[in-house]
Amino acid sequence: MKAFAAITTILFLSTTTHAQVDTAAISDKLNRSAKQLGKDFVCLVQKDGKTIYKKESPEFSVKTSQGIGATSQLLTAALVLTYVQEGKLSLDDKVSKYIPYYTKYSKGYITIRHCLTHATGIEADTKLFQRNRYKTLEDEAMGIASRKEIETNAGTESKYSSVGYNLVGRVLEVISKKGFDRIIQDRLLRPCGMRGSTFTNEDFNAATNPSYGARSTANDLTNFMVMLLNKGKFNNKQVLTEESVATLLSLQVPAGQMKNSPKGMEAFGYALGSWVIESDSKDKPTVLSAPSFSGSWPMVDLCRRYTLVVLTKELATPPNKDFYLEIRNIIDEAIPAKCN
Repeated sequence: MKAFAAITTILFLSTTTHAQVDTAAISDKLNRSAKQLGKDFVCLVQKDGKTIYKKESPEFSVKTSQGIGATSQLLTAALVLTYVQEGKLSLDDKVSKYIPYYTKYSKGYITIRHCLTHATGIEADTKLFQRNRYKTLEDEAMGIASRKEIETNAGTESKYSSVGYNLVGRVLEVISKKGFDRIIQDRLLRPCGMRGSTFTNEDFNAATNPSYGARSTANDLTNFMVMLLNKGKFNNKQVLTEESVATLLSLQVPAGQMKNSPKGMEAFGYALGSWVIESDSKDKPTVLSAPSFSGSWPMVDLCRRYTLVVLTKELATPPNKDFYLEIRNIIDEAIPAKCN
């Protein structure tokens, strides 16, 4: 453990914060969890445009691109809202409006919102979603449609899976007449300065994966969350409207009502692509995260106005949610909440 600590670089708290974050406590927590996190990981905390904590290793820095698994869904949901704010799409549009084949097999009632809240009612299984089965999102959308039975009527039950996000990815391709990876680069990743991020599949014979297929960096994920903190602006450019940000971060599925939730997320509500970690007295989400078993854990605190990213290269054992929440608690002790 000492050897690992020796090769890491740590940037401590900026003097501009309200009180001194216990950076030693964060480092200790990370070092004690190194067996689970693996030898290469980063932790990055920013507030008010300044880095207040950074830990990285020579082999894995805040600029290293890594698969981020389910964190991809938050980026995909944000991309959808760029079309909503332009009037090209409504969250309550039916998928069949863009893919007419979905009028068949009891799937005609599935909406974009159902896709983003895992409420399509379509069964998910490992055979259907093996990535080498489909070469394009068009193929995948048709493969999903051809399953003649659904488990529940659309909108009646939320069951976590890759179905909805991959389906809505195809809808965006139909609207734009471009590939999903190109669309998200143009509309979201570049405007947020996310140069190390991509949805391009390294296996050119497999479909792009809007649910789990993104690669990103700690710096890039921080940029995205800073955009959310700034009500949709990044570097003085309005990427999302303030209304779109509010929609993206609004509670959609109450806590305990998501079935098949990732382990540790069962007690949290679901927004669009992220989980609601904490809400205010009016049940408005104030802390949200989009974690992945791949080792990506980005978190944004809307009241204390800071971002936290933990990103790993190769997890040995996925830490439970308490590990990340304990890091958050250390930060929270020094930064007062400012929500009304």
